[in-house]
Amino acid sequence: MTGWTANDIPDQSGRTAVVTGANSGIGYITARELARRGARVVLACRDSTRGKAAEERVRAEAPGADVVFAPLDLADLASVRAFAADLTDDRLDLLINNAGVMALPQRRTVDGFEMQFGTNHLGHFALTGLLLPRLREAGHGARVVTVSSGLHFLSTVDPRDLNMDHRYRRWIQYGRSKSANLLFTHELARRLTVEGSRVLAVAAHPGYAATNLQTTGARMEERAWAERGAELLNRVFAQSAEEGALPSLYAATAPDVRQDDFFGPRVQLWRGAPTRSARAKWTLSDKASAGLWAASERLTGVRYG
Repeated sequence: MTGWTANDIPDQSGRTAVVTGANSGIGYITARELARRGARVVLACRDSTRGKAAEERVRAEAPGADVVFAPLDLADLASVRAFAADLTDDRLDLLINNAGVMALPQRRTVDGFEMQFGTNHLGHFALTGLLLPRLREAGHGARVVTVSSGLHFLSTVDPRDLNMDHRYRRWIQYGRSKSANLLFTHELARRLTVEGSRVLAVAAHPGYAATNLQTTGARMEERAWAERGAELLNRVFAQSAEEGALPSLYAATAPDVRQDDFFGPRVQLWRGAPTRSARAKWTLSDKASAGLWAASERLTGVRYG
């Protein structure tokens, strides 16, 4: 694992991958590198203009890439169901749950959920449940990779207030949504193990990578000073999106990955080559993960069976 780079990704010919949020940042890099190694890649993006532009950009940067854009809005469960129903590929080997929002002002999804919890967790929970039969059919080597964050250490999930209706604090709710990603991975890994499936459920985080996540909240509120500050911090302290994508790519392709693994940058959860990452103890709680799972099935209407 030491010094692992995108050049170490094994051949992905014959495999199909879905990458959410693949129009920019680490999602784009993840999709491009999988396509470079021969995978067919579906770019699952909310914005059609940006998604189609990303498709053309991948083709330009990875000649011969088999890549296609498909619309997906994780903040709208009807869109999630439509994406799963319209996906033409019978075979699915990799689902990269990458898309996310961070530290937004208080907003609601189409279905009435708090935007960070609804997008980062519930949308991906529903998508994974709808696509899991295809991953099971692919068998050995199939993986679900969910992108969390080192900031999950900010807070565990509060089962009494999943949407943070009582007192909204944007960074705490972001941490909760990222803890939810890890609790989801933990419970999915447990269930796959019990059923004897060869599908792996693992997680990754990019450390501090320069993407548009850091500026979106400030831009939504038209706080130009905060947006400029985030851009400055990105330039001075953050690693590149190419480096930030490495833990996701490792989780998706490396041969030594195990159920419920969590990968991140080597240096202080921040930067460097991918390695197994520290995680909060609460993200390994069977009770908490089972409780969140039951609530997620109820809220989304997606039951895994």
